[in-house]
Amino acid sequence: MPNKPIDDKILTDAVNEVKDMAKEGLAHPSSKPVIIGGALGAVAAGLLPVVTWPIGLVAGAGFMLYKRIRP
Repeated sequence: MPNKPIDDKILTDAVNEVKDMAKEGLAHPSSKPVIIGGALGAVAAGLLPVVTWPIGLVAGAGFMLYKRIRP
């Protein structure tokens, strides 16, 4: 059987990273960039008429999380 698809590895890495961030809080190196990314996404979504701020928050935080696990 071939190797698992890369999507499974990304999902596993993201879950592990979020668990580590939850354990360590702001001491974890990924916490601050993900929080800032979420805040910037929420602000950007507030400026756009189609996207609501919760969607921007999740998108910004998700993007920064992705950039932390796959630089």
